[in-house]
Amino acid sequence: MKAFGFLSFGHYGSGRGHADPDARQALKDAIEIAEGADALGVNGAYFRVHHFARQSASPMPLLSAIAARTRHIEVGTGVIDMR
Repeated sequence: MKAFGFLSFGHYGSGRGHADPDARQALKDAIEIAEGADALGVNGAYFRVHHFARQSASPMPLLSAIAARTRHIEVGTGVIDMR
């Protein structure tokens, strides 16, 4: 297999009785997932832009952090939601 990646859609809305996720934890989780994927040999990690979710409204700092902590994985935006 030449290329294998993942697209993270995430779950950022609050449901019944659930608080919105902590931005710090959401970003930390995304970095850890990308690090694990890189270790497994995954080639790409793409993240959806959530303009109305504060923790993912600007993906470039997240993508920069992932690029700094991985060696082989390609990062980018998969979906830019322009509501």
